[in-house]
Amino acid sequence: MPAEEDRTGGAPDGRADGGARNRAGGPGRRSRRFPLITRDTARPEGGGRAAPGDAPAPARQWPMLCVLTAAGAGLLVTLANFRAGILVVGLSVLAGAVLRWAVPSVGLLAVRSRYTDVLTYGVLGTAIVLLAMMAQPGPWLEVPFLEDIVHFTIR
Repeated sequence: MPAEEDRTGGAPDGRADGGARNRAGGPGRRSRRFPLITRDTARPEGGGRAAPGDAPAPARQWPMLCVLTAAGAGLLVTLANFRAGILVVGLSVLAGAVLRWAVPSVGLLAVRSRYTDVLTYGVLGTAIVLLAMMAQPGPWLEVPFLEDIVHFTIR
């Protein structure tokens, strides 16, 4: 802990406003933050740049760019073939889960911890793929108990 700072997190002279002063030299606006609890926010694990800082902006965020490009391509494919397009969207979300798991620094693809991101992307991607395969008419995947559930809830 620096010598200038007291245990309350305020200014060395004990002011609660953290030493902030306005332009005239008087006491400044008080912070609404709780200095004993919140000092700073940390980036999620893997939330650093995926490329060096001197690289152009798209190259620094290539994992997110790959996932968004694939999802956008899936939405375009949806115009021609609904099921195939939604499968591409679901597979792009699953690819995001794989990137989050395998690549140490994924930029904006990192939202929470690695475990939470992989679990979330994996569950959502799997759900999208399964729902696309069960879409009517002529589903590629039939789950027998779903029809019973629908009949039970409608009656």
